[in-house]
Amino acid sequence: MDQTPPYLTPQPKRTGWIVYSVIATFLLFLSLMGCFILFAFAFGGRSTNIVSDTRRAKYEEEYVQGDSSSRNKIAVINLAGVIGGADGMTSDEGIVATVKNQLDQAVEDKRVKAIVLRINSPGGEVVASDEIYRAVAEARGKKKVVASMETVGASGAYYAAMGADYVMAMDLTITGSIGVILQSYTFAGLMDKVGVKSYTFKSGKYKDILNPTREPTESESNMVQNLIMEVYDKFVGIVAKERKMDVDELKNGLADGRILSGKQAKEAGFIDGIGYFDDAVDKAKELAGIQDAKIIRYVAPFSLRNVLRFLGENNRTKVQIQLSPVTFKLESGKLYFLPAYMYQ
Repeated sequence: MDQTPPYLTPQPKRTGWIVYSVIATFLLFLSLMGCFILFAFAFGGRSTNIVSDTRRAKYEEEYVQGDSSSRNKIAVINLAGVIGGADGMTSDEGIVATVKNQLDQAVEDKRVKAIVLRINSPGGEVVASDEIYRAVAEARGKKKVVASMETVGASGAYYAAMGADYVMAMDLTITGSIGVILQSYTFAGLMDKVGVKSYTFKSGKYKDILNPTREPTESESNMVQNLIMEVYDKFVGIVAKERKMDVDELKNGLADGRILSGKQAKEAGFIDGIGYFDDAVDKAKELAGIQDAKIIRYVAPFSLRNVLRFLGENNRTKVQIQLSPVTFKLESGKLYFLPAYMYQ
């Protein structure tokens, strides 16, 4: 009997379906991305209450309130949060560039008859606050500008409001706080206790000014204080010029860093009127000499880059128990226009 085992034909490896699946998945992904991009360009950032008058406009317009059929427009520009430059994380511009670009767009639009700068900010960096003030003052030369301060419009935000034609606040608004703050820290004593030493090699005796590993010298303290007073003099000078006040009276009076309520600010001549946002809109109409207008605000158009950036962010839930009021931590070596209650 023949014991030779039967010849078995080798079976082909069934890997083709894997290749086909990968190709099909890739093509499906490309198709979905293509549809998403087409949808973004066709509908992204638009709704029934958003219009854009010019193709070159950096921002789209969103209807807020008022006569939607009116050709006259009042542009509302928000100045909210701590004033600073671009942070590189949430925006390529920062609050300064955003406000300036929106002011430019409002000025260039012939249908915009007035601007309302809606402020809810405690102030912020010195240079950033000054830039916004300059931009508002420049816009004031072409369109009527009303500053409307809400919960808070203090220090650097009050500085920025000085560029407007008319400054309004609510009676309970926190404002004022005319002053400059620069803060640094030292842990030299702690270093001595734990036996840690710091070595600094520098080209000049002031190169490591505000070094936290040692106490400042008397000449360094005088230098920093002179810098603070130079910036303070400019702040007070701006307020005196715009509010038609005496500089010396301001320095010897309410320009000592204190905060004021809206009512107190009106009595001191720091603002022009008491009122809410709607009152500021009415004042803007009055200054512009118009009876009706639609109120619009500027919104950034849909951006695929922003969507991809958002999808790539780490949004892990963070639980934090805060037993004390949230305060803003000053960066060492930076000058700020901020009220005292804002920092620690």
